[in-house]
Amino acid sequence: MSSVTIPTSSIFVNTSLPKSQMDTVIIDLCKDLFKKWSPLDNLKFSIENVSGGITNLLLKVSVAEDNGNCVSLIIRLYGPNTDLVIDRKRELQAIRYISEAGFGAELLGLFENGMVQSFIQANTLSLQDMSNPVIAAKIAKELRRFHEVEVPGPKEPQLWHAIFKFLEQASELKYDNEEKQVKYETISFEEVRSEICQLKELLDNLNSPVVFSHNDLLYGNLMLSENKEKLYLIDFEYGSYSYRGYDIANHFNEYAGFYCDYSLFPNKDAQYHFFRNYLQPDKPHEVSDKDLQTMYVEANFFTLASHIYWGLWALIQSKVSPIDFDYLAYFFQRYGEYKNRKKSLPKIDSLLFP
Repeated sequence: MSSVTIPTSSIFVNTSLPKSQMDTVIIDLCKDLFKKWSPLDNLKFSIENVSGGITNLLLKVSVAEDNGNCVSLIIRLYGPNTDLVIDRKRELQAIRYISEAGFGAELLGLFENGMVQSFIQANTLSLQDMSNPVIAAKIAKELRRFHEVEVPGPKEPQLWHAIFKFLEQASELKYDNEEKQVKYETISFEEVRSEICQLKELLDNLNSPVVFSHNDLLYGNLMLSENKEKLYLIDFEYGSYSYRGYDIANHFNEYAGFYCDYSLFPNKDAQYHFFRNYLQPDKPHEVSDKDLQTMYVEANFFTLASHIYWGLWALIQSKVSPIDFDYLAYFFQRYGEYKNRKKSLPKIDSLLFP
């Protein structure tokens, strides 16, 4: 790995500022990080919002240089209090190796509450794109390649550590809003803890391979080049060593989108198509029925862990996030789907232990 020094700045970008004021701070940040731009007039910079996610704010900055070139980059502003659910130190350690392996955007700079990355000339996928068989095959092949990246450091899977940490944080919330507090108090955290412990014991039986996982492969973190040939995985802030089955299951759950339409969850044929391209990217039709069945069981069991993880994550966000999104309702949607999916376990269990 190369030892390129990443420029850093102590500037903090307050996302609650009016746009004109925040733009000025962004320009100051760019000039501080990239000294060659410091003499440029502020009018040489243009800034636009390119993401409406539910965690971070992404901005595209375009700079008209004196030599006639126009350079674009992406500034990712961390959402307030996201350090409660994201290990920023781990993210920064991993992103350098992920970038070296050819994934995502190049890391160009760091500042107090975010990072600067290269601009990828590609289009973010739509929710419907993920279920397109041609695109699904590209995602499967790229995810297989991603899972082969080696990131130095401990390789213990982080899934259960994160879930129990979220459980502890989520079970101690107090809301100023009385209506929220009443809804929150209907949650039995004893029940949730019991479910997690049972689920961990069950999933440990699967012996799913441990790989460096993306862990947040929703449509907003997938981009396709304009000629539709190159697919990009981006945004690795939840990346960690975890279970192969979890990363794939989590991606399948994301077919439902933020509004949790689980009628969009991929059926068995769509899953097998994905598995074939994941297991043997060059010869997908040579994957054995046994291997397909093993992955089918693995992925469908791990959908349960994904629902628990993001349900608890949403509870924490419901207290600390300023973003206009009903995180509390999202918890109940994810936990409700966890219970619905769990009802199908006997059928899956019979596949695992015929």
